[in-house]
Amino acid sequence: MADRRVAITGLGVVAPNACGAAAFWDKLIEGQSGIDRISAFDPTNFPCRIGGELRDFSARGYVPRDYRKAVKVMARDIEIAVAAADMAFRDSGIVTKGIDPAATTIDSRRLGCNIGAGLICSDLNELGAAVNTAVVGGKFDLKTWGSSGMTNLTPLWLLKYLPNMLSCHVTIIHGAEGPSNTITCGDASGHLAIGEAARLIARGGADVVIAGGAESKLNPMGMLRQQLLKRLCTTGNDSPTSACRPFDAGHAGAVVGEGGGLVILEEMSRAKARGARIYAEIAGFGAACDPCGLDVMNPTAGGLENAAAKAVAQAGIDASELGMILAHGTAVPGEDDCECAAWKAALGEKAPSIPAFALTGATGSLFAGAGAMEVVAAALALHNQVVPQTVNFASLAEGCSLNLSARPRPMNADYVISGSFGIGGQSGVLVLRKCK
Repeated sequence: MADRRVAITGLGVVAPNACGAAAFWDKLIEGQSGIDRISAFDPTNFPCRIGGELRDFSARGYVPRDYRKAVKVMARDIEIAVAAADMAFRDSGIVTKGIDPAATTIDSRRLGCNIGAGLICSDLNELGAAVNTAVVGGKFDLKTWGSSGMTNLTPLWLLKYLPNMLSCHVTIIHGAEGPSNTITCGDASGHLAIGEAARLIARGGADVVIAGGAESKLNPMGMLRQQLLKRLCTTGNDSPTSACRPFDAGHAGAVVGEGGGLVILEEMSRAKARGARIYAEIAGFGAACDPCGLDVMNPTAGGLENAAAKAVAQAGIDASELGMILAHGTAVPGEDDCECAAWKAALGEKAPSIPAFALTGATGSLFAGAGAMEVVAAALALHNQVVPQTVNFASLAEGCSLNLSARPRPMNADYVISGSFGIGGQSGVLVLRKCK
């Protein structure tokens, strides 16, 4: 990075298998999956009837009392981000307006926010109900919709679903008056948001930034879109916890999950001066794009090989110094193949010898929430010097050469790498360094 070094000092996790960084880490080491039959709606008529669902989850317990009414106008994505933000700030030890307005420990003007989000939430419960009021004679009538149908939507309806509302609510709650941004690049959003936030701190634009991503596609429209793209696993309905198998010989498609992660990035000298626990340092960041990714029927890894090469070069290391690859692993066979090829192209012949793991067997695909969750897992792995197991891994799929394991492995390394890509063609990669 630049002259100002960037530390990760707080972690917030909302995942299908656990909420909170400590609980999430324990579940990873135990190899526990959060995938089960969907209960949020009746999935009977869907070919894929399972998902990584957040059960009994609400943001109400993660916001100040005087803000709880606002939860009513939060889509699921926003609730996830708000909860993860609260956990991350508390984990970091930084006191914000949202934690104790009388005892803040950060200048609000130097506190930024950078969150990855889906383009727009496709949970259509309210819109669908309103549309039904404009159906005349079995057909949707545009004139009826214009004259009376749309009046059945609440005035604040759109504010529940705009992608920038994740950052909006987080900045309002915690009083962040520094630069704020939203990144909507699919699965790569979290890595890109964290990387751009690190650059902001490195160039002096902020002292602390909360960054990451969150999303929920676990609704009928979200499931339908993925099904039409032929990306979903349709063979695991009777065995949900073992259905998602990234890079495994039995991989048969993605499983939709919901969740997200946010991290507190902090200028290193500030973090050290206050005696903060430092999980890791951002050592390198790379981003890339493959325009061919726009053709979803011909999978690519979004230029992941270029992003990874840039991140490693910026960190100033050789691939042999990496103690772990945290792979994206959608479990869609063609996509897994492309990703493995990208890691090998970036890291060379050393790639198959570097211990690797993927999260999706435990959580499902989290889309805009995926990359940030992976960065959280990478920071925890580096901090604890353990490479977690890949849930549901038994044997490598033909053509895949990553060094995966069905059991946790000890690590003795100063660097790890984490990367993700979206089917739209974007990718982002971060190299984390153990803080000394």
